[in-house]
Amino acid sequence: MTHQLFYVAPGALEGLTGRGDQVELDAATTRHAVKSLRLAPGDRVLVADGTGTGGVGELVDTSGPCAVVGLEELTHQPAPAPRLVLVQALAKADRDLLAVATAVELGVDAVIPWQAERSIVRLKADKTAKTVTKWQSQLLTAAQQSRRYRIPELRDPVSGTAVAELAQHRNRLVLVTHQDATEHLGEMLTDAMQQAHHDGPAISEIAIVVGPEGGISQAEITALQDAGARIVVLGTHILRASTAGPAAVAVINERLGRWYPPQATG
Repeated sequence: MTHQLFYVAPGALEGLTGRGDQVELDAATTRHAVKSLRLAPGDRVLVADGTGTGGVGELVDTSGPCAVVGLEELTHQPAPAPRLVLVQALAKADRDLLAVATAVELGVDAVIPWQAERSIVRLKADKTAKTVTKWQSQLLTAAQQSRRYRIPELRDPVSGTAVAELAQHRNRLVLVTHQDATEHLGEMLTDAMQQAHHDGPAISEIAIVVGPEGGISQAEITALQDAGARIVVLGTHILRASTAGPAAVAVINERLGRWYPPQATG
């Protein structure tokens, strides 16, 4: 059985080596662990700081407001290279959040909300903070469910053709999913990585752009192409806004060997 993962404050594991060390869960996490999950002293758990360091431990005290975990080991999982970013258009019926959750489970490293020209859902000034909080919560929950020691980053939202600015960085490969494209994602990615390896510059980040239900507008496509983005197709089927991103992440994971577990360091 996979142990439950709980996040501790950033820096809480700094300087610790593992066996013999102890760390506290915060009050809210303790209530969830003890009241909802019915965990008790002696139960083994995972703890992580959200930045790549974590390990196995055992609950040793749940009597106070902050449970105490006795650590058995700690490891550090290095950040993947290149990093994988999902630029997800806002979509109705929380399909954008479903896409984000699934992409996080599949290993995406960062997420950027995108208010595309054809997005039905709009980022209103008075509700932007609420929307960002909702997306951040989704990232955290999905990362915890999939037992990730590193919580993906939620970057600032972008709007309309401003998304093209992402493609202006020399070390970032931007891929835009579109049903009318002629280049297949997997084949294009392999060619681009080989070219970067031989001729440079090295690719430090891959961003996959997914449009809303109504698709990406021609103005946005043009702006992205002019900035250097590549337009790619995933396959012969038309995918929903909630599935295109995760499908692209899965293809990239396979092509880059990201499915294989990273080498952790003690």
